[in-house]
Amino acid sequence: MAAPLRFDGRVVLVTGAGGGLGKAYALAFAERGASVVVNDLGGDFKGHGKSSSAADKVVEEIRAKGGKAVANYDSVEAGEKLIQTALDAFGRIDILINNAGILRDRSFTRISDEDWDIIHKVHLRGSFLVTRAAWNHMKNQNFGRIIMTSSAAGIYGNFGQANYSAAKLGLLGLSNTLAVEGRKYNIHCNTIAPTAGSRLTETVMPPDMLDAFKPDYVAPLVLWLCHESCQENGGLFEVGAGWIGKLRWERSEGAIVRQKNHPVTPEAVQNNWEKICDFHNSSKPRTVQESVAILHNVLSQIDAQDVSLNPTSHTGSAVSSGLDSAKFVGHKLPSVEYSYTHLQPILYALGVGMSTKDPDHLKFLFEGSDGFCCLPTFGVIPAQASMLDGGLSSVPGLNIDFTKVLHGEQYLELYKPLPTSGKLISEPTIADILDKGSGAVILLDVYTYSGKDLLCYNQFSVFVVGAGGFGGKRSSEKAKVPVGPPKRPPDAVVMDVTTVDQAALYRLSGDWNPLHIEPGFAALGGFQKPILHGLCSFGFAARHVLKHFANNDASRFKAIKIRFAKPVFPGQTLQTEMWKEGSRIHIQTKVKETGEVAIAGAYVDLTPSSNQHLTKEPVQAGGLQSDLVFEEIGRRIKELGNQLVKKVNAVFQWNITKDGKTAVQWTIDLKNDSGELYQGPARGKADTTFTLSDEDFMDVVLGNINPQKAFFSGKLKVKGNIMLSQKLETILKDYAKL
Repeated sequence: MAAPLRFDGRVVLVTGAGGGLGKAYALAFAERGASVVVNDLGGDFKGHGKSSSAADKVVEEIRAKGGKAVANYDSVEAGEKLIQTALDAFGRIDILINNAGILRDRSFTRISDEDWDIIHKVHLRGSFLVTRAAWNHMKNQNFGRIIMTSSAAGIYGNFGQANYSAAKLGLLGLSNTLAVEGRKYNIHCNTIAPTAGSRLTETVMPPDMLDAFKPDYVAPLVLWLCHESCQENGGLFEVGAGWIGKLRWERSEGAIVRQKNHPVTPEAVQNNWEKICDFHNSSKPRTVQESVAILHNVLSQIDAQDVSLNPTSHTGSAVSSGLDSAKFVGHKLPSVEYSYTHLQPILYALGVGMSTKDPDHLKFLFEGSDGFCCLPTFGVIPAQASMLDGGLSSVPGLNIDFTKVLHGEQYLELYKPLPTSGKLISEPTIADILDKGSGAVILLDVYTYSGKDLLCYNQFSVFVVGAGGFGGKRSSEKAKVPVGPPKRPPDAVVMDVTTVDQAALYRLSGDWNPLHIEPGFAALGGFQKPILHGLCSFGFAARHVLKHFANNDASRFKAIKIRFAKPVFPGQTLQTEMWKEGSRIHIQTKVKETGEVAIAGAYVDLTPSSNQHLTKEPVQAGGLQSDLVFEEIGRRIKELGNQLVKKVNAVFQWNITKDGKTAVQWTIDLKNDSGELYQGPARGKADTTFTLSDEDFMDVVLGNINPQKAFFSGKLKVKGNIMLSQKLETILKDYAKL
């Protein structure tokens, strides 16, 4: 059983809490530790009169049970006063239940202006005023839970309740917008449509039904929706008699009733009416963006003289003809040639966030740099044209609606370093086609060559929305599958802020889709603004691993697999979490601002470093005393390397001198793989370099001289990150005992 849901420390305001549903909510919250403001004007169900007794009785009942409560007798039209009562009594407001309501039922022609206005003042305007008064307090504390009370009459309509129905559905619209605006402040707003015995229903429900529809059967839903652990936001729920159901919008597939350069006519609507009202292949939009996304598809089809919107029609996808996947599997697409100079790898590196602010990045950004090379993930660029330039459209009989194509997953494996300029040829092949029900997945394998040399292999996993259901297989042994991370805290976390122009810069590497730069096009695609390219986030995550676990040594990069989970907007912060398991680094990238996972099931495979750990045999480096110490350090790294790498995460180079000249160099690598000691300078860049004589080294290790004194006296010279020397000092003390 889950632990009981508690509300200790939370302050709840319930409007209309003098009886019925409101009373049930107030008692339930108080029983579970909340401090409750019981609001009730004390009038009758038509809104006449005023009394303090209803609220006072509920407060007394709560206090009699050891709970905390105060009364408020104001109308909900005095929203600020209700919230001020909470602040004065308890110092904060966390949860607001907009429950107060009255009835003025009349058939439509008999509704007076007063009947209309008072219903809206209490239900809709009252909820607005109280919520507005609470909003900034919730926003400032980064927590709030709000419930709006709608009704079946508002959702479905009901005779004699036009005024009530209009106000109740208005509350749903208000709630939906507050859910959108409050999300980033951890303010959640949900709507309930309860059926329960109360002052508003006791005149129409017989006694046995009133008992069956107790308010106590509604309260548990309200408490769950208001708990801090509940992430539901923008939901609509019908509830009563111990039953709860969630409602959503459903939209028919519809029909396009115009053709290019032709007017729309009522007759065209009439002729398509059956299809307009046909809910087969319906969709369930949840946001404004999802609602208008279909219009981009409509415009594209009209412009192409293709007036069918059916994703399973012969013009829309590969399904209608009964897709024979075996017919296409193994089909070779046209070869793609990619010619480039050093400019393209540099543009790509900038596009995935590299900067001259980091000296380690210079070898990827400056063609004159020693060791100038391509980022390993540049390997997707020569291959992507196979997908972006309509390669799949060249396959006879494979009719794909490219407005419904999503890039789902990506795998890249390198066989040789990528040249910094040249001409590459990519050979794409359809590896397999999978039926995922809601869509089809096409696995596109692309092998890229320089002359006869195979440089890299990409697998693009392309999801075609609405193209499933053809009876094909759901999985393939040819697919490079995502792998979840270990169930433990990550070994390392790196955060990188993308710039607002990140997508504008990345698109210069060849992905010109206007979805990533033009706001209007992005809106038609269902996004609030242009999104970052998935392969740009892919590049960010890959270089985080390369930097943290391979010291930016591109030659150690073997392969990467990722699944695109959520879009990223330029300007957001990418937070890459990394777990080291041997030579494989599991990764997961989140958007820091939202906490949503953008890249999931991902990993990078690194090649082991070429040098092996030192053995127990002494290394003959010239008969120096320090040789024995490094021999012992090497042995301990072999035993405890994984632990030391997690603890230190740095590369140290030692220059040991004799008679004023460098006699030997040692590198202690506690950043890569499971750690390593080797003779010679650091292969990449050392984080810290120490220079001192053989004798002074021994004095430091044996504790005859304090390292700080050695440094200030000039006996110990340090270059790089001097603070890391503190970690090394601990290692020397712990693991180099002779």
